[in-house]
Amino acid sequence: MTKAKDAAARRLAPLDTPTDLRPNAAPEISGALNILLADMFALYLKTKNFHWHVSGPHFRDYHLLLDEQGEQIFATTDAIAERVRKIGGTTLRSIGHIGRLQRVLDNDADFVTPLDMLAELRDDNKQLVASLREAHAICDKHDDVASASLIETGSTRPSGAPGSCSRRLAGKGVIRSLARQQGRMVARTEGT
Repeated sequence: MTKAKDAAARRLAPLDTPTDLRPNAAPEISGALNILLADMFALYLKTKNFHWHVSGPHFRDYHLLLDEQGEQIFATTDAIAERVRKIGGTTLRSIGHIGRLQRVLDNDADFVTPLDMLAELRDDNKQLVASLREAHAICDKHDDVASASLIETGSTRPSGAPGSCSRRLAGKGVIRSLARQQGRMVARTEGT
């Protein structure tokens, strides 16, 4: 076989990932995690959009709040994508791929009031928490404890381990972290 044919054959070869998951589990779990990942990237970008464009008398507080939340959302993406690969799936490849899978709606408006920004992000975060629960249920259905743990804690590694997402999230689970941010947004929208 020539080098070119050999290279082409390797590109088409399936990922050889040892797993004890049933054959139908990896595609279903990967699909759920990829949709979740697309939503996280969409929410991350919307959060940064609002972070960059927020204005008004509460600028500093909102600017910092949105920056912190954006960092927390982004911190979870790598662990989720790596989990998809670890169980033998493929993950997001482009912005276009994200656009095809995302359920979080974009906001391209030229101007959004700060309270409307926070209200929209609050609703998007509620939607994301519901999506996390749906993905968790799929993991449970297939007895994928590691993926379920990733959703619960933000890591499949022990807390504080090198590269641990949970360490980056200061020990908070993904759901708990987003729920806390959502609570702060509700307080801001109701208190202002």
